[in-house]
Amino acid sequence: MRFGETKSSNHDRLTQASRFSPGGMADHSGTWVYEGPAAERLWQKSAIGRPNAERKLALSPAETLFVHYHRHIELPTNDWLNNALIENSMLLQEYSILEALRVPGNKIVLSQNMDFFSHQIHPKSWAARWSSNTHPKNSKAISEIRWFHESDKLDAIELHQWTVDVSNSGRTPEVLVVDEELSVVTYQLSSQNPRGSLQKHEAIESLANLSGGITSADGLLFPFDDWKIQQLGVPTAGGIHVDSITCEIIQGLKPSSEGAMILSDLLNRGLVIRPGFKYGTRWRCYDKPLGDDHAPFLVVLPEDAPRDWAGACLASRLAAGVNKIWLHPVNKGGSWSYLAITRPPADSRWSNPSKR
Repeated sequence: MRFGETKSSNHDRLTQASRFSPGGMADHSGTWVYEGPAAERLWQKSAIGRPNAERKLALSPAETLFVHYHRHIELPTNDWLNNALIENSMLLQEYSILEALRVPGNKIVLSQNMDFFSHQIHPKSWAARWSSNTHPKNSKAISEIRWFHESDKLDAIELHQWTVDVSNSGRTPEVLVVDEELSVVTYQLSSQNPRGSLQKHEAIESLANLSGGITSADGLLFPFDDWKIQQLGVPTAGGIHVDSITCEIIQGLKPSSEGAMILSDLLNRGLVIRPGFKYGTRWRCYDKPLGDDHAPFLVVLPEDAPRDWAGACLASRLAAGVNKIWLHPVNKGGSWSYLAITRPPADSRWSNPSKR
């Protein structure tokens, strides 16, 4: 595609980015049309902005800040930044995200410019990413990106659907989170399908046939000799202890609580379940018999899950520190899926360069 060539589009995508506004020289809520000598080079080499005429480049406010600080291009006017911040109070945060991605060499195309390349991304994605040795004009994006402030709400159901949609398109779902210091951390999202090696449904049937038990704390104790369930139960001096959620399954309480439904699903997947208290979750889950290997999964109850991205980052980092995957259950039409928020490989951890 030649510099300045445009394509029309009927798509009106509501995203975290400002939508493209083709008119005006310095539209603070949309674009700045840069006409300097570096316009063609900025696009051909770095895929920055959107060419809209011969040697003219439409730049979003975040891109304007990036070319100012990293390509030594003067801002449109002396008061441009103040006016831009009035229009968008999150501009510095968005710029920090763009800087973290672009300084290592990634090419980032904002959602409002994707139609220029005849590409489409998810309506909730902020941008698409290409590696440093590729270009949007002749290759496909490798990831789609969303960004959040640490105080933003964590909506696991909506995030899981976005994750599935982006993964099905062949791209990696990436989330970048910015904090009060304008520091950026990167996470990759995935929909996990945890499976264990033990026989499915055996544990649920065995629990349903249990009776008796001695009350202990918020659960029940059963004699060692009567306990045949490999997937559940904590040995104690008084017998095998099961928690209150397991007791719901034993007693057949209806309607089932959310916790009982999730536990039943994990058991039916053949996983071995143990308390996850020491890791800040409800359960740790083994995919092999106890003692064969470490537990690869930590599962949180949705009611106990972090409510914002600061909490999600903490939970994911704690899980990564003990080589486990943090899972948030998501109910989809009566069945359970599991959203994983994980730290990416070292070569895909985008963060701020040294602060000025």
